[in-house]
Amino acid sequence: MAGNIEHTMAHVKDSYYFEVPRNLVEGGKLWIPQPFGELSHGSHPTPISGFCISKFMVLEVVVAVLLLLVFIPIARRIATGERPKGRFWNFFELLLVFIRDEIARSAIGKKDGDRFVPILWTLFFFILFCNLLGLLPWLGTATGAVGTSGALAAIVVCVSIGAGSSKMGLVGFWKAQVPHIELPIALAVILIPMLFVIEVLGLFIRHIMLGMRLFANMFAGHIVLVVLMGFIASTAGTFAWFGVMPASVFGCTAMMLLEVFVAFLQAYIFTFLSALWIGMAVHPH
Repeated sequence: MAGNIEHTMAHVKDSYYFEVPRNLVEGGKLWIPQPFGELSHGSHPTPISGFCISKFMVLEVVVAVLLLLVFIPIARRIATGERPKGRFWNFFELLLVFIRDEIARSAIGKKDGDRFVPILWTLFFFILFCNLLGLLPWLGTATGAVGTSGALAAIVVCVSIGAGSSKMGLVGFWKAQVPHIELPIALAVILIPMLFVIEVLGLFIRHIMLGMRLFANMFAGHIVLVVLMGFIASTAGTFAWFGVMPASVFGCTAMMLLEVFVAFLQAYIFTFLSALWIGMAVHPH
């Protein structure tokens, strides 16, 4: 039981190997070459020197390559002025137009929104592809790691602060965090610094929660799959297995279909909230 759970949990945890069938690789672990670092020995190695490459790093590079393979040809065809043809082109153009019109322009405004469409497109499809790769056997969900979701949230907060500072100036951006309120000097001296601290904390907290929301949702879905599959292992060798096994398989199948929907939903939510935070930075209060 413990071995099965550990094997399944390896799908949602970062590591320095890929879980594969044991008949393909001895021990069921395909170790990632480490040309820039060195790992400790043992069943759960840790970096001891240099820069060590993990499974999620590899998957993120794979996603970046997939994005290039998809969108460079599409960009070249659009540049020629050719009309969209085929399901592949129409599908991606539909998503791109939706992000531009219903997310960027809706949350930031048409005048400023188009400037941020490229970063919002990149965030959406990077998260979407990472989520979908996590549904494939022997891979993993990079967005189910705090490091990945935190890095994406850090990008958004940098874009937000940079966009606001670019429009209002560095000092003007931070001054704009406090809403303009007519107060007597005695109260202003006390309340304005308090409001400034609260607003700045809110700025960073909402971006932290942006990353945590993505991490929690993607991680939780795989944990449910672990629990459902664990029922099969826990009843192995008993009469109850004949009832539990088909119910667990059905439940896992339904969860996998739900995870496909969640993969798109979480990419949309992260992108939409990112656009809202950028819009709040560009148009404060």
